[in-house]
Amino acid sequence: MVRILIVYDSRTGNTEKMAKAVAEGAQLVKGVKVIVKKVEQTAVNDLLNVEAIVMGSPTYYGQMSSKLKALIDESVKIHGKLAGKIGAAFTSSGGTACGAETTLLSILQTMLVHGMIIEGRADDKHYGAAAVGVPKEKDIESCRELGRRVATLTLKVKT
Repeated sequence: MVRILIVYDSRTGNTEKMAKAVAEGAQLVKGVKVIVKKVEQTAVNDLLNVEAIVMGSPTYYGQMSSKLKALIDESVKIHGKLAGKIGAAFTSSGGTACGAETTLLSILQTMLVHGMIIEGRADDKHYGAAAVGVPKEKDIESCRELGRRVATLTLKVKT
C-alpha cells in the first residue's frame, strides 16, 4: 500500500474541486491510500508519512498562494527527507495566459529542490492539471488522470 497526500489551497472552491478529482483518479488504482488535506490543516511532518505529494493552488500573479508557499518554506526543516518521493501539481486561474504554467512550475521547482521525482506528461498538460475559473468536466477529467498517473508511478517506483 502506498500513500498519496493531496495538499491544496482554495479560496473560491475551484481548486478544492480539482483536489477531489485528483483523489478520485488516484483511488481508482489498487494499492493506494489517498489523503486530502487543506494546506492550513497540513503539517510539515505530514509530507514525511507518504510516498507521493500532489500540491494544488490557485494562481495568484503567476505564483502559488501564500499559504502553500508558507508550507513549502517551512519544509526546509525536513530538507533532504523528501528525496525519491513522487510529486505533481495542479492549479486554477482566473483566465487564460494568467500564469497557470508558472504557478505549476513554481510548485514543481520546490519539489525538485527536495529531490522528488516529478510526474510529467508528454502529450498534453505537461506540468500538471490546470483550469480556468470553475473547473469544467474536461478539467475534472484531467485532474482524475493526474491522480491516476501519480498513483501508477508511485506504485511502480515504491513497490
